[in-house]
Amino acid sequence: MDPIVRVPISVSGPAPTGRTNAYVLGRSDALLVDPAGESAELERQLDRRAPDAVLTTHAHPDHVGALARYAREYDLDVYARSGYEERFERATGVSPDATLRDGDVLSAGACSVEVTATPGHAPDHVALTVSGADAAPEGRNSGDLDDHDGAVLVGDLAVAEGSVFVGPPDGDMRGYLTALRRLHARAPDELLPGHGPAIARPREVLARLLAHRLDRERTVLAAVRNGAATPDAVVEAAYDKDLSGVRDLARRAVIAHLEKLAVEGAVEWDGERARPSDA
Repeated sequence: MDPIVRVPISVSGPAPTGRTNAYVLGRSDALLVDPAGESAELERQLDRRAPDAVLTTHAHPDHVGALARYAREYDLDVYARSGYEERFERATGVSPDATLRDGDVLSAGACSVEVTATPGHAPDHVALTVSGADAAPEGRNSGDLDDHDGAVLVGDLAVAEGSVFVGPPDGDMRGYLTALRRLHARAPDELLPGHGPAIARPREVLARLLAHRLDRERTVLAAVRNGAATPDAVVEAAYDKDLSGVRDLARRAVIAHLEKLAVEGAVEWDGERARPSDA
């Protein structure tokens, strides 16, 4: 029985791939992560592993949909990120039993699970590094995970293909880039994302995501220097692809870049209009 099982769950509302990965960590005394919705397969795994606790990588709706039900049904201890308890309770309807800080370590059977703060996509976002005597699986299971030792659950920090949305009201581009760099420096063996398949070449994917954001930042800054003042004008200048259906997301991502550039002194931004800082 694999100590890390992934259960993709269909979710309503916006979510990459239309599904969110729930994870169960540990062969016994397990830890449930991101119960996005109700699932017969997830319940089968929980019944096998006698879970003790539940937490989320972040409290977005597509990651917490069934947390209240499973916390109640399996009598689970509920963990939330310290400082974001009210946010967690608003999203889940559950008051946490305990809080987690950067560097905290939880037990999941013979596995240890280290919490790393990775804000950016959301302010309460965390990554979870799984290691210990139980962390190497006996074989592949229905989750199709490769052998892993020190695998990192990354929530919405990274995806195997494409990019991660970062924008208001929750997103912070400076925090997101810092989180990517922090995880890249740790050279993990495998990333287990909240959406899509496992990532077998973590540093390559993290470097790609970082480069994508820095490339977009350069085009946003160039657009402002060339006279684009509003987010809509920057979108028109900075994107060279069809934005049908995603224009609002692009606009919000541009705002996140403008906020970052303003903090760093490259532009002046009042929440509506931008201009070069040396204009």
